[in-house]
Amino acid sequence: MGKRYIDINCDVGEGIGNEAELLPLVSSCNIACGGHAGDIKSMTRTAKLAKKHGVHIGAHPSYPDRKNFGRVSIDIGSHELVDSLQEQIKNLKAILDKEQLALHHIKPHGALYNDMVYNQELSDLFLNALESYKESVFLYVPPGSVISQKAKERGFKIKLEAFADRTYNPDLGLVSRTLPGAVLNEPKAVLNHLLKMVINGKVTTIDGGEVSLKANTFCLHGDTPNSLQILMYLSEELPKQEIYIKK
Repeated sequence: MGKRYIDINCDVGEGIGNEAELLPLVSSCNIACGGHAGDIKSMTRTAKLAKKHGVHIGAHPSYPDRKNFGRVSIDIGSHELVDSLQEQIKNLKAILDKEQLALHHIKPHGALYNDMVYNQELSDLFLNALESYKESVFLYVPPGSVISQKAKERGFKIKLEAFADRTYNPDLGLVSRTLPGAVLNEPKAVLNHLLKMVINGKVTTIDGGEVSLKANTFCLHGDTPNSLQILMYLSEELPKQEIYIKK
């Protein structure tokens, strides 16, 4: 098959403090911009680290819900949500402009991301909030989702995302973090999961089945236990399969 180059993205700036170790090992990052975590100081620090290591920078907006780390669906008015999303991205964009860096992509976080797999109204609302970025950035969205279909229909540039450290239900929804086996944190398990998606375009689901899943970018969460050890292991093992993290 020859060499393959893949995009590994990582959620960062979320208060874990491991960005200096993680960013040399990935090709894209998603910086928390105040909705679920992060502030001007953390965004600035993380953006500078991304610049140092040649990593594409993305905004990682969420429901404005720091209490639950953006991982719970909340009841919020349409205008309030749009205003919050635009403010989150604007704050990061201002930092990037000052540092002469480009905003490469936008990836929603947590419950917002998961809700837009199925919710048409929310997906339209999200795209309305991001209309001004349509021509300049990619959206990282899950394959087979409502948000991916609507984004394509509306002319947004998208990259389909799969998760190297999360398991899937048969409908390609992520297994809830409240259930056992939802998060993969053993390096070899992550490698095997990732290789099946990259090489075969398939994923083994939580019930032992197998479904097609084709993606352009693969996420490892910065707050996953052993995230650094996982990325170091992937950096060693992927080249043995002629797979390289694209910088």
